[in-house]
Amino acid sequence: MPVRRIPKNSRSITGLVASNKLQRMAEFESSLERDLILLIEFDLNVDYYEEQPLVIDYVDSNGEERIYTPDIFVRYRNDIVPAKWMLPSLYEVKYRRDLFANWKELKPKYRAARAYAKTKGWRFNIITEQEIRTPYLQNIKFLLPYRRLSFDWSEQEFLLSKLKDMREINPEALLLACYREPINRAKLIPIMWHLVSISMIGVDLRLPLTMHSRIWSLD
Repeated sequence: MPVRRIPKNSRSITGLVASNKLQRMAEFESSLERDLILLIEFDLNVDYYEEQPLVIDYVDSNGEERIYTPDIFVRYRNDIVPAKWMLPSLYEVKYRRDLFANWKELKPKYRAARAYAKTKGWRFNIITEQEIRTPYLQNIKFLLPYRRLSFDWSEQEFLLSKLKDMREINPEALLLACYREPINRAKLIPIMWHLVSISMIGVDLRLPLTMHSRIWSLD
């Protein structure tokens, strides 16, 4: 459990987000931290994560003893590739403007965090909105609700079989190949996005996801 509770803050958004990986509500201290949690939730490589995971002692630039709590700890799965080769990681989430404006004050705590992570065989990463707020984030915000749905396997198999025959196509054309009637095509839409969300249909999530995106069979 977190070593530090996140207080309410009038200067930034704090709150809770539902976590399937943790089977509880995850806490966040800013909207940027919330967005990173969504990325972690979606990442099939992640086994476990924790907010406000531990306390690190350090000495600030004035020689004063301080403590620092990284934002998130992530541990990766050991049963799939590339997750099995990924080191556990501590993450600090910062807006770039704050990082540059306060670098002198922040540098000692980050140096201490990097040294601590090294002793554990972990990594320490500073991550900003530049890495978090991309088309990929918008795509996973769209796909996460579909991942939580469940469908009869025969319906999923039907869609995957059609896609296998076509190899590569776009979502709109795939649905049209399945049914001519609009009402039947509409019933397949959530199933299709569910399969995309669990990586059973290939797609480049670095690009904006639309009904005209290129998708392909992974069979």
